[in-house]
Amino acid sequence: MTVISGSAGNPLRDPRDRRLPRVPGPCAVVVFGVTGDLSRKKLIPAIYDLSNRGLLPPGFVLLGFARRDWDVGDFESLARKAAQEHSRTEFRDDVWRRVASSLKFIPGSFDDDAAFDQLHDELNDMFHSHGIKGNAAFYLSIPPPAFPVVLKQMQRTGMADNERAGGWRRVVVEKPFGHDLNSARELNGLVDDVFGAEDVFRIDHYLGKETVQNMLALRFANTLFEPIWNSHYVDSVQITMAEDVGIGSRAGFYDSAGAARDVLQNHLLQLLALTAMEEPVSFDAEAIRIEKLKVLNAISLPDDLARYAIRGQYDQGWLAGERVPSYLDEEDVPKDSKTETYAAVRLGIETRRWAGVPFYLRTGKRLPRRVTEIAVVFKTAPHLPFDATDTVELGANQLVVRVQPDEGVTLRFGSKVPGSAMEVRDVSMDFLYGESFTESSPEAYERLILDVLLGDATLFPRNEEVDASWRVIDRLEEFWEGSEPEKYRAGEWGPRGAEEMLASDGRVWRRP
Repeated sequence: MTVISGSAGNPLRDPRDRRLPRVPGPCAVVVFGVTGDLSRKKLIPAIYDLSNRGLLPPGFVLLGFARRDWDVGDFESLARKAAQEHSRTEFRDDVWRRVASSLKFIPGSFDDDAAFDQLHDELNDMFHSHGIKGNAAFYLSIPPPAFPVVLKQMQRTGMADNERAGGWRRVVVEKPFGHDLNSARELNGLVDDVFGAEDVFRIDHYLGKETVQNMLALRFANTLFEPIWNSHYVDSVQITMAEDVGIGSRAGFYDSAGAARDVLQNHLLQLLALTAMEEPVSFDAEAIRIEKLKVLNAISLPDDLARYAIRGQYDQGWLAGERVPSYLDEEDVPKDSKTETYAAVRLGIETRRWAGVPFYLRTGKRLPRRVTEIAVVFKTAPHLPFDATDTVELGANQLVVRVQPDEGVTLRFGSKVPGSAMEVRDVSMDFLYGESFTESSPEAYERLILDVLLGDATLFPRNEEVDASWRVIDRLEEFWEGSEPEKYRAGEWGPRGAEEMLASDGRVWRRP
């Protein structure tokens, strides 16, 4: 470990040593919509887990804001239950007492001036009572239509002003960020009127997953892969996010969004950018963003979208031995809905490194299993000194990064079968996080909330990335507008058109 000498001659830890725990200074987290599902299932458990791991400062406050006639005791009951049911780490009473002592709650609606005045005064009081030094992150765990009124309230009260607060003030925005390019720009303009660009953190929880971040380590910390990470050796790339569940209680949101806006626009295009980006000059936030943005701006769509942009909608079928309804039979879904629950598209990246390499992206609900992965498929050898019968089970080499579940990396290659004959078959070597490291991977929200409090924006897309992603999705949505999605049975890997898309290129989808 690197050490430097302190003023009194004592060795001090070098702050550049990233192996050390990163603990933010005293601060508050204000959650708007604290009684919602996201807060109960993800945010509160993540904050408990951070406290359990010793990664929150002694001067920390969790302040909830919601339209409930509650006092802090009611909020504590909700928060305790959320931590018990959904936290990743073991629930401990001593840790909970420490968390509970930091809880505050303010009831009120978003258009209630008095409630926001009370919130402003409470944060000022905490400057002294909890030593938060004016530092606060505001988490908008609310529907996007509510953003304007909440942001205006923060602007009115001065809560978003770093100078008036005497510390840093940051805002955390959940997806979806708009429903097309124009609406995204309107929201960007609204947020930028209230907060500085460096104080806006747009969360894409997929970027908080260890295996997503491991893509950078895999490529740039090893000399093994980077020399072949280009069109000379790579045949194609498949990025898949499959879900075995339906829409649950999200019909109101999902039917107005669909699979492309819900997943392609953010999760999968971000995974594509990390897979295809050039090596950054450093691993700080701005350098990584620059390289990701170059990729997003270089994306091209094929001329024949009828062949290479497929949308589907699940029909009734069998999944895990249970009969499940069609999308149109889900609660609150219009019977004439044309919303897609499956989307697949072929994209190109017009750079020297990737020219000619197709990137196939797909996402869908009610598929056979839940899995997210990035599969880099390499070209086959130009000449095999074996008889065709010797290699009948030999496919292309593949490097597969599994984002969820069973986080890890698989390398697939050909090997000789033991015996007197020369027979070659595919084998796999697996790296699993759970087997190689004693510490389990933190939940994505743990990492992302901690990064917000530290001011580390590496994993948070900025305006330009959002714009570039919407330019791709808007063209797809314009092409699909008014068309009927192709039906596929629940429990299948999507509509026939998706299979035909790859077959027309002489390829097949990987079966996870």
